[in-house]
Amino acid sequence: MSRIRTIIMGAAGRDFHNFNTYYRDNDKYEVIAFTATQIPNIEGRKYPKELAGTLYPNGIDIYPESDLPDLIKKFDVDEVVFAYSDVPYDYVMHNSALVNSLGADFRLMGTKATQVKSTKPVIGICAVRTGSGKSQTTRRVASVLKGLGLKVAAIRHPMPYGDLVKQKVQRFATYADLDLHECTIEEREEYEPHLDTGVIVFAGVDYEAILREAEKEVDVVLWDGGNNDFSFYKTDLLIAVADPLRPGHEIAYYPGEVNIRMADVVVINKVDTANAEDIVKVRENVHAINPNAIVIEGASPIYVDDPEAIRGKRVLVVEDGPTLTHGGMKIGAGWVAARRFGAAEIVDPRPFAVGEITATYKKYPETGCILPAMGYGDQQVRDLETTINSSDVDLVVIGTPIDLTRVMKIEKPSQRVRYELEEIGKPDLEDILKKMLNK
Repeated sequence: MSRIRTIIMGAAGRDFHNFNTYYRDNDKYEVIAFTATQIPNIEGRKYPKELAGTLYPNGIDIYPESDLPDLIKKFDVDEVVFAYSDVPYDYVMHNSALVNSLGADFRLMGTKATQVKSTKPVIGICAVRTGSGKSQTTRRVASVLKGLGLKVAAIRHPMPYGDLVKQKVQRFATYADLDLHECTIEEREEYEPHLDTGVIVFAGVDYEAILREAEKEVDVVLWDGGNNDFSFYKTDLLIAVADPLRPGHEIAYYPGEVNIRMADVVVINKVDTANAEDIVKVRENVHAINPNAIVIEGASPIYVDDPEAIRGKRVLVVEDGPTLTHGGMKIGAGWVAARRFGAAEIVDPRPFAVGEITATYKKYPETGCILPAMGYGDQQVRDLETTINSSDVDLVVIGTPIDLTRVMKIEKPSQRVRYELEEIGKPDLEDILKKMLNK
């Protein structure tokens, strides 16, 4: 019987994981190619032979997603697997229609085929959308577990933008490790806040190998999910974060609804900045599809070192890049801080944008008058630096989770915005985690 000719659509994350866990050593299938979107500079590369296994001695080519129709025809493809996240349902089904119209099957893989079992307890933190507040929820869970005397590590959803062979298994315990692994701004935004609190971070490409390394060091594994993907690991407790600033997305985005349906706990975050009717809508939607979930409301209070430094100033607001781009958010913590602490004006950065930052605004025109902290490569970092320093402003308000001055020189005065999760009412996450661990 001939092998099933397969293309995996992805964004250098879920696609590689699905391949590693299901397709790599499966001689029933022949993975012809990966396609790539969302993340720049992935297409045109190969998934390397060192990671692809004995069935793929030449590795596997990665093409831009726009090539998909031609690839299906050229290679007489039988099956296309959709393997990335943070997308609306109509987007998924338009791709299904395209694939089916060309004769191939369209597949969405679930947890049974792709989740890896750990020898240690696993707590998963996932979300409905990028920018919902998953990262501060993960930090809150880590803080509780450390307070109980447990050693924890966060295993972060993949962001393999460099040499995939070198990135097979990565361990981050110090800031120097970020430099050693040549981390992008997007990676630093996820890893650095954990390092700030003494939590080791693992990441990379081969997530079973990563898990086995983490298990040697810790009592509890934290799955720190990316985008709104579901966990790569079988969880003992699953926490899903919903965002009332985007009500309705919890039942309209893939695979965010998967997370809500599977969740043991749903955290409705940002209730301090959301409208009451939107909070109610999210709660009702959650109850309709997962009535057994424990629902916790949480706030994301913001802090800056010197609020008075913002008052009356013309400011440039820099926010987390993915949250503004494919996450679709119009504002973030930096914008909220600028308004709350009395900025005279939030200056539009687009007239000062250069190079790849200009290209980002063209690709995501809805981003508006906030500057996304794009830094997937050296050129983007340099263009971001130039855009910031060229802006005609008094102050830069930095809403990303990292210290940007570690990767660039900012010539203007700046204020960093910090934010953490604060649960409202009982039970809170500490109550739930203690009950789980007692079991």
